[in-house]
Amino acid sequence: MVDQDKLEEVLKARLKSGCDQLVSCERLSAGASRETYRLKVTTGGKEKLLALRRAGDEGKSPMGQGPGLDVEAKLFKAARAAGVPGPEILLTLKRDDGLGAGFVMEWVEGETLGGKIARGTDYFDIRKRLARQCGEILAKLHQIDIASSGLARSLEEFTPEHAVRKTHAAYMEFETPQPMIDFTAKWLLANLPDDRPLTLVHSDFRNGNLMIDPKKGVVAVLDWELAHVGDPMRDLGWLVTRSWRFGVPEKPVGGFGDYDDLVEGYESVSGEKVDRHAVRFWEVFGSFWWAVGCLSMAQSYRNGSDTSVERPAIGRRSSECQVDCVNMLIPDWGRKPQEITRLLSTTALPRTDELLTSVRDFLRNEAAREMTGRGGFLARVAANSVDVVLREIAMGRDAAGWELQALRNLLNDDGDVQDLRAGLCAAIRSGDIDLKRRDLQAYLRDSVLAQAMIDQPGYHGTAEAVGRG
Repeated sequence: MVDQDKLEEVLKARLKSGCDQLVSCERLSAGASRETYRLKVTTGGKEKLLALRRAGDEGKSPMGQGPGLDVEAKLFKAARAAGVPGPEILLTLKRDDGLGAGFVMEWVEGETLGGKIARGTDYFDIRKRLARQCGEILAKLHQIDIASSGLARSLEEFTPEHAVRKTHAAYMEFETPQPMIDFTAKWLLANLPDDRPLTLVHSDFRNGNLMIDPKKGVVAVLDWELAHVGDPMRDLGWLVTRSWRFGVPEKPVGGFGDYDDLVEGYESVSGEKVDRHAVRFWEVFGSFWWAVGCLSMAQSYRNGSDTSVERPAIGRRSSECQVDCVNMLIPDWGRKPQEITRLLSTTALPRTDELLTSVRDFLRNEAAREMTGRGGFLARVAANSVDVVLREIAMGRDAAGWELQALRNLLNDDGDVQDLRAGLCAAIRSGDIDLKRRDLQAYLRDSVLAQAMIDQPGYHGTAEAVGRG
């Protein structure tokens, strides 16, 4: 949590509009890797809302990608100057402020909860225009001159191949073998998009990071923490990635719009043709990247760098991304998916004991003191973790035996599940196993779906897979 006394000192000293008092500082529930706070200050006897974007360290994003928060503040400024909607940056924190990295910006009214935007009745009319509006905004974003703004010196460059290899390398460091992640990496490397001029890429432009007004539409593009120089089609592919459809899978653009509207909006402003093959590549990459990103969140809990109850819960969401990869890359189910309800390995990261420990510590150390605001949000996260554990206890024993036998048949080798998974991952990476083998694809489909039915049975990708039976 932020030190409010130090924050008040900084606001009083450096806020150009003036600050008499910091009345309140409320951390919002959104944001898996960085903190966002709603600040209420008084200036000249009048109250005003501001927003604080903060991280306790330098503000680096998961897996070490993306700029720090000082560069993120510059990105907000450059985007705003280019016509991309967003808040005005009011001050950037300095190292000697003792508050970590971050910046204070104006408060913009609007909705960021993806489910409300995709399904809420208040947003029914604006949903008809949002996809095209997103395309128009992305075209403006990709036209930002990063050289003249000085951003080129601060941003990493990612070609498609580099993006895949760096993400895969980050996953391998976790030493938690997930064969479907390796399978997807091989598919991506075999299906790289054509080269094109590299531009500024937001890389997290999706429903949930867009502030929406029910009449105006997008009033702010938020969360620039993954920005880099790369293929502009990556932003379009991320916007249609399945994790961000919020229960409305038939609307590929954020759960609110259609693909053609997004493309037409982009082409109308950019004057360039959208490469739909490249967008498809980046859609698959989006599920691959977030599958690894979820494991990264869980790893931070495992190594003690962040022991929030939220971290292992997010870790279990890796399976929903993997089932999306299955649905896109191996859709021909050989077994009826309904039969897989008892097929589950208990070796996935994070382990059951870690989930239970996180819940216990949260209930003991946080929930007893704070059950409003973010405390209430984390209480719900904790309850979801308990649900996962209960489903695993109910279904896991039979599945462990099934997966062990399936792996032994596949590899013609003895060993435990973890060793055999690692062996299969190594075979996929080295090319020693044919990715078109039907028994390999059947194993991947069945094991990934089984895990998803434990971790995220209500996720639309899980339902899509089951519906194919």
